[in-house]
Amino acid sequence: MTSPEPNVRPEPGRQAERTTLAWTRTSFAVLANGALLVVKDLHADARPLNLIAAGLAIALALTTCVIGIERQRTLARRPLPQDIAPRRSVRLIGISLIVLIGVTVVALAG
Repeated sequence: MTSPEPNVRPEPGRQAERTTLAWTRTSFAVLANGALLVVKDLHADARPLNLIAAGLAIALALTTCVIGIERQRTLARRPLPQDIAPRRSVRLIGISLIVLIGVTVVALAG
């Protein structure tokens, strides 16, 4: 699918802003997961595994936010560094999300 204005190029310097927004959305989504786990247990006895899952979600949300800020700073530098791909960061967040999903499933099943 082509854009309505094929000759229009994205504004230079907007990559950092888009990257920040993407990382921020991810951190809010993870934080919402932790909040839902905490809210679910407000009226019941809070089990330790649920609190651990909520704590993991909060820690992961903060980590994602910090990575997003770091990525924004990296992309705002001129000239751009040679290797700007966030391979380790994306891998860290991906593995952490999988662990969080597993802990959440176990916490909710129990």
